[in-house]
Amino acid sequence: MSALDDPRARPAGNSLVIMIPVFNDWVALDLLLPEIDRVLQTHRLSADILVIDDGSSTEPQGVERSFHALGRVDILPLKRNLGHQRAIAIGLAVVADRLPDCQTLVVMDGDGEDDPRDIPRMLDRYRAEQCRKIVFADRTRRSESLKFRFFYQLYRFAHRVLTGFDVRVGNFSVIPRSVLQRLVVVSELWNHYAAAAFNSRQPHCSVPTVRAQRLHGKPTMNFVRLVVHGLSAISVHSELIGVRMLMVAFVLIFLVLLSTVAAVIVRLVTPFAIPGWATTAVGISLVLLAQAVMLALLFCFVTLSGRQGLTFLPIRDYGYFAGPLHNLYSGES
Repeated sequence: MSALDDPRARPAGNSLVIMIPVFNDWVALDLLLPEIDRVLQTHRLSADILVIDDGSSTEPQGVERSFHALGRVDILPLKRNLGHQRAIAIGLAVVADRLPDCQTLVVMDGDGEDDPRDIPRMLDRYRAEQCRKIVFADRTRRSESLKFRFFYQLYRFAHRVLTGFDVRVGNFSVIPRSVLQRLVVVSELWNHYAAAAFNSRQPHCSVPTVRAQRLHGKPTMNFVRLVVHGLSAISVHSELIGVRMLMVAFVLIFLVLLSTVAAVIVRLVTPFAIPGWATTAVGISLVLLAQAVMLALLFCFVTLSGRQGLTFLPIRDYGYFAGPLHNLYSGES
């Protein structure tokens, strides 16, 4: 264990920490840090930066410039690429376990699409809520391509149908330490940060924001990654989805039984039956009934199996993936 790994040996840090997951996007990060510094200095704020290196294939460059509002810039290398959401999960556990001075954590992306100018507004709302709630950035308008926005709207529709509520927030947020300590024992955090916060009923609110433009390069979110990201968010609500689908299966069973009874009544009581029609209708209904019963049993088993035990627990298991902290910059904030 290095000195930076031991919280007792680490120099006293800022109570405000900004955590930024990065995968090979070092140029954008180099452009983002001065902008964060300028915004914080304008609002008389100071913070430390924690960069989560999500198994990048390129090495980060050292910070050659000086900052006014940023006290430290540390980097946490992960031992393998985990993806954006799991890198955030590891980072949250590291902050909760290794950075005891951090009382307020800001999570934001490193490509510049999370506008640093929104940080003071979110902190104002955070203080208005007595520093007890997660404050999410609510996306009122997005800056991605038309194709991306189309598929994103499909994802929101599927999410609304399966879970019963809409989603408009991402990773950009402010987290109080009291909530962070509860969040890092939520196993669903391994799949999706915002969905885990909602599913575990953490106190939260939101601030309307507009997504900014990337500072460098092109977005890496393609169709496949968008689908995986959406499925990860939806999977957090597997129990809720299982119950809703179970209700759909029961409704289907009821309709199939109703149609079977109606076919028998038409065959025996009325003169409208076509020869052979009742037998075919009842046969199809019984096949549909068997499928509906199987679906009901399937969703019951899926829902119950998800409650059998914990999988990944961030505060317990993050050490398998997190390397030692390295300091890139240390100045006077």
